Amino acid sequence: MNLRVIEKKAKSIYTRSRIPGVDWTVNQYVGCTFACKYCYAKFMAKWRDYGEWGTWVEVKTNAPELARKRVKGSVVMSTVSDPYQPIEAELKLTRRILQYMDKRNELSILTKSPLVTRDIELFKLFRSIEVGLTINGFTGREKRLFEPLTPVHGARVSALKELKEAGLRTYVFVSPIIPGITDVFAIVEDTRDFADYYFFEVLNLRAAGREFQALLKEGYPESSEALTDRGKFGEFLRKLKEEIKGLGVKAEGIETHQRGWEFLKL
Repeated sequence: MNLRVIEKKAKSIYTRSRIPGVDWTVNQYVGCTFACKYCYAKFMAKWRDYGEWGTWVEVKTNAPELARKRVKGSVVMSTVSDPYQPIEAELKLTRRILQYMDKRNELSILTKSPLVTRDIELFKLFRSIEVGLTINGFTGREKRLFEPLTPVHGARVSALKELKEAGLRTYVFVSPIIPGITDVFAIVEDTRDFADYYFFEVLNLRAAGREFQALLKEGYPESSEALTDRGKFGEFLRKLKEEIKGLGVKAEGIETHQRGWEFLKL
């Protein structure tokens, strides 16, 4: 794949967040070459004439200098990209942001990449920091169909373990949860020794787009129906909530992306 890199100068790197419980977001990259087929951030491509999602990355070259600012409240890196996607190994933009950033900022990092362990010593300089891995357990056919370019399950679990053993606060973002496909029990069993808490998210089918909706409906009709039929979705959520409670781990809740349920606290 030919990757198109677009360099931009940003006015600010801290953006006010509309995510509950999050005050600021940092997106030094826009676009992501992990190119997950269900990615809710694909909407960003509508406002940029760069081509198909996953084939380009917009890079805010002056992000490290802008990161010096101290902000009050929680900061999440990142929400419309992955701060440790493949290009980060070359550009080290995330690393330079961490070097410049005010260490009094309350920082939360979320990634799918084991590259995150490269910056453990920088993480330790922050007064308040947590590092999370998005883990969904996709393997085989599902991995090839849904997110063929992402790091494999075992690599993510190993990264989480290394972060925890380094003394950092860690969490697992179990996402996306797809009925009949995502094995929540197996994910928790693989990670419970290395995670301080969990956050669960059901697939945002609407934001995943028509192409993914069609893929799911054709290849996994029962999963699709469980997400689109309100009665079946309610039953799925009830069982999911019971399962998570039975696992005995600390959990923030379940983001359902469905009207009437929204965010379920556990």
